[in-house]
Amino acid sequence: MSEVLAQLDAVIAERRRSADPSSSYVAKLCQGGLDRILKKVAEESGETLIAAKNVERGGDPRELVAETADLWFHCLVMLARLDMQSSDVLAELERRFDLSGIAEKAARQTTPRAD
Repeated sequence: MSEVLAQLDAVIAERRRSADPSSSYVAKLCQGGLDRILKKVAEESGETLIAAKNVERGGDPRELVAETADLWFHCLVMLARLDMQSSDVLAELERRFDLSGIAEKAARQTTPRAD
């Protein structure tokens, strides 16, 4: 699975760097800046939530998979815009793997934020 994410990271980086926005969705999205990318992440998040509710009500699970893929893709574009990659997220998930979710969340709440 991480091979696919690494390949997507590479394609997104290449298209950000050198693709023509008139022929590349990634280049066009990035040309609009972070706000445009974040709007797409928010839009895809909403569509994913609706698809999940539809599946719960007997809808087609493929719709949820497709919307989740769209969300993940746009999150990868967001990460790339901020000079990050899927490997950063995978490393964080790996770090959390043997932690209790409740303990991990409590640890985040006691750590002061740097902003």
